[in-house]
Amino acid sequence: MTNQSSAPLILVIEDEAPIRRFLKMALVDQGFAFEEALTGREGLTILASRCPDLVILDLGLPDMDGLNVTKELRQWSDVPVIVLSARGQERDKVEALDAGADDYLTKPFGISELLARVRVALRNASKSSKAVVESNVAFGDVTIDLAKREVKVSGAEIHLTPIEYKLLTTLVRHAGKVVTHNLLLREAWGTGYQAETHYLRVYMAQLRRKLEQDSAHPRHLITEPGIGYRLKF
Repeated sequence: MTNQSSAPLILVIEDEAPIRRFLKMALVDQGFAFEEALTGREGLTILASRCPDLVILDLGLPDMDGLNVTKELRQWSDVPVIVLSARGQERDKVEALDAGADDYLTKPFGISELLARVRVALRNASKSSKAVVESNVAFGDVTIDLAKREVKVSGAEIHLTPIEYKLLTTLVRHAGKVVTHNLLLREAWGTGYQAETHYLRVYMAQLRRKLEQDSAHPRHLITEPGIGYRLKF
């Protein structure tokens, strides 16, 4: 966590006053510290100065699109971002996640679902930062030594191809978050492969056969239909 207060600080970037008030009451009631911004530029300024633990971001801001806010903050911050938007099409969700958002919630939304997603995002951020610092990652029967580039299942070393290893480490870096097809393709093969999602299906199936106890019912390498994949600890 980057915020120094004992209560996680949540920054809400939203121009609609009723929604801000609604979110403030719900978040403060759950013990979170609250900060608000009415525009994207104000939100980025507060983000830089206050270092919140999580951002709740509306896409329809008066001065700049929320996607651009996400892209800009991702140049220097890995703070979890939950997008709120009336745009509910799958392509809108993919675009937001590709821009760097961690989660996407369509308006109107239930406060219980939002609070659950806030808790998950904060928990995943904590796990992800620990995984990177420790350089040893474990889930299920799998252990990964990032320093040695070594992967073991139940203590036995498993050979991964360079592409499989790139896909796995990309998922590890974003553990608990949805990683879009575009990002995985770019990390593993470079630019120009955005349409080749069948490559991912083939290699993810291979990874599951090597790492999951039951590749037909994976517990850790999870498919997010139409969007991408997620590593679940």
